[in-house]
Amino acid sequence: MSQMNRRRALQLLTALGTAGFAAGCGSDSEGEPVTTASPIKIGLVAPQTGSLKAIGVEIVRGFELFLDLNEQRLGDHPVTLLTADEGDSPASGKKAVEDLLKEGVLALTGVVDSEVMAGIRDTVEQARVPLVGSNASPTSLQSVVYIWRTSYVLDEAGRALGRYLKDELKPTDKLAIIVPDDVGGRDVVRGFREEFGGSDQRIKDPVIWTSAKADPSKSEYASDIRAALSRKPAALFCHFSGPAAVEFIRQVRQAGFKGTIYAPGFLTEGTVLDEIKPKQYALGIRTALNYSADINNAANRRFAAAYRKKHNQSPTTYAMASYDAAQVLDQAIRFAGGEPTPQQVNLALGKIGQIDSPRGTWQFNQPRTPQQKWYLREVQNDGQVLSNILINELATLG
Repeated sequence: MSQMNRRRALQLLTALGTAGFAAGCGSDSEGEPVTTASPIKIGLVAPQTGSLKAIGVEIVRGFELFLDLNEQRLGDHPVTLLTADEGDSPASGKKAVEDLLKEGVLALTGVVDSEVMAGIRDTVEQARVPLVGSNASPTSLQSVVYIWRTSYVLDEAGRALGRYLKDELKPTDKLAIIVPDDVGGRDVVRGFREEFGGSDQRIKDPVIWTSAKADPSKSEYASDIRAALSRKPAALFCHFSGPAAVEFIRQVRQAGFKGTIYAPGFLTEGTVLDEIKPKQYALGIRTALNYSADINNAANRRFAAAYRKKHNQSPTTYAMASYDAAQVLDQAIRFAGGEPTPQQVNLALGKIGQIDSPRGTWQFNQPRTPQQKWYLREVQNDGQVLSNILINELATLG
């Protein structure tokens, strides 16, 4: 028996023992294993246009990479991956979900924008089809049955940095907080202030709320930055991503701020570091995130090496969380049996234990989000390119 067939046979025997999974293998003379497992459809919702397209690309890449490394199967079922454009509003996101549900998908995944996640909640719950979200997870998303997330809850990055900066800043240092007035910004600030201490004199000044435009102008933040710098802060705490992150970093450095910028890791994730010019504007920025491409464990070495080989760049947290979404669906579908239904897969998701992830091991908590480590990273020169370099662990949250 070939090595591939032997491995497939062991997988099938294991599945038979744990979930009543019915399948069979073909003979070695056929060269490939034959399985009786029925084909399944998975629906992936991600932006294919607009300012969040780059994150959407990463979401798709991460899920597809898991399929590439696992013979295009989940739970030993051949997979057809259907994608739909999330767009840039709850209405467009809802339409994408509804279109995929009409296709008879076994499960959904993806979703980048927090407003979209909130907007599709009722649609997913009423359809009784599990959604394993791989990015957006607002704190307001409570008491759900069919929505799981492999990413984070939005306030957690703020909490991780709040704990760290409470001890890191000097007693006389001022910290200016400047964030967009949207779901993500409010969640991040709430988590940060609760951990830092809302009455602490170092953050006593009011939060400066900026516009929440995903694709801001070249002077979008000018007046807000002037207001922040007039307070003579030793450091800034902010929360931006994508094109908004590029513009904020450029504008705050051009305004003359030379202190340290702290933020959730989305500020310097994805294509942001490639787009900042001159690159020294980003040097020294410190961020908190649940993943860094240089984490040294076996799962990340495999994931990061395969990602770099396929795409010629380092993976992001967006790709990693989508890869993990495929990984948990693989386990849940296997547990659900030979002819799984969406409801059976949803029940099986609750039985999954620890996930051997590129970020380090994690598991779902009661609110269906990860209990996981958060890391401090710093933007440094890595040869001729900028990279987020792991500094240390910050906290385990979730």
